Amino acid sequence: MATVQQMRIGVLAETQQDERRVALVPDVAARLVKGGFQVVLEAGAGMHAGFIDDAYRQADVTVEADRQIILSTSRIVLSVQPVLLQDVAQLLTRAITISFLQPSTQTAVVGSLIARGITAFSLDLLPRTSRAQSMDALSSQSSLAGYKAVLMAANRLGKFFPMLMTAAGTIPPARVLVLGAGVAGLQAIATARRLGAIVEAYDVRSAAQEEVKSLGARFLELKLATQEGEGGYAQEQSEEFLTRQRQMLAEHVATNDVVITTASIPGRQAPLLVTAPMVRGMRRGSVLVDLAAESGGNCAMTLPGKVVEVDGVWVDGTTNIPSTMALHASQLYARNITNLLQLLVRNGELQLNLEDEIIRSCCVTHAGQIVSERARNMMGVGATREAVSSEVH
Repeated sequence: MATVQQMRIGVLAETQQDERRVALVPDVAARLVKGGFQVVLEAGAGMHAGFIDDAYRQADVTVEADRQIILSTSRIVLSVQPVLLQDVAQLLTRAITISFLQPSTQTAVVGSLIARGITAFSLDLLPRTSRAQSMDALSSQSSLAGYKAVLMAANRLGKFFPMLMTAAGTIPPARVLVLGAGVAGLQAIATARRLGAIVEAYDVRSAAQEEVKSLGARFLELKLATQEGEGGYAQEQSEEFLTRQRQMLAEHVATNDVVITTASIPGRQAPLLVTAPMVRGMRRGSVLVDLAAESGGNCAMTLPGKVVEVDGVWVDGTTNIPSTMALHASQLYARNITNLLQLLVRNGELQLNLEDEIIRSCCVTHAGQIVSERARNMMGVGATREAVSSEVH
């Protein structure tokens, strides 16, 4: 069993074009070094998030320019986006990777990790439990996205958010509709309220009603059955339910200046909440920000990664919004990862206790198998190497 002193943590630079975050920041790295870990960072990995290499060196982190050296010598490899397919072949046989690995869209990478015997953890799959809160990177990053979405909308909207009483007359406040009251939605509600807007929100989960009201927003009570899912998420809805939902939401979408959509189900296509006719029914100058753009979008007019104008209405499909706040996003992510490491390393030794709900839930691959039940369901395959291999090939 490897001890802390034998464990080398490698931190990779992100290669995805719009990814500015880094998996470990200097102050968090310093705590790991004091705990006995060796930490090596790929040169320039923190630059886009505002952390220069010298800041890591001051934390006793080794800065290495050769990515292959980091991959081939690190027992634990940290990144934000999943390791690249070509990187997997360079990893140590019993290495551990921690990232936002999405099994349903990264089947080739998962298959390669299994073939190499790599243990891969995905922060996408952490259970929504009180015990896992300090490790929940999905929530910490969603909070940033909800906040920034409101600022993006306010920047594009040709109106004030708050009510203003001037010598020239009174300007009414902007009206904001938030669809989905999870972490991102609640942060969007709170931010829009702080800016002075009138806010209303809707969520398929009845439990969200009190949270929405506590933030000073009005909760839309549609005559639809609640859709409570597992782990604090909404469950996937039937097309009949979604059709009725869209019909009931249409008038509310039309009367608001800003619509922010946040509804998503991990590993699934985002539900369609706003149709093209609904967008065209909005007033000219209105703004829709779709936080589900990366998983297909909640709006029929969303183009992932682009902002488009539809009959005078702006539809913002910006992806990876947390990366636009890379400094704080990286700080939160680094703390989430460190808290997970504390669970994996006990008494100075690496202990992969797969009986632990948190470890089992977010462990995608280990010893040639898919461990996480949710990962298997997302991929639609069995747990064995052969099952994944046949799916990938």
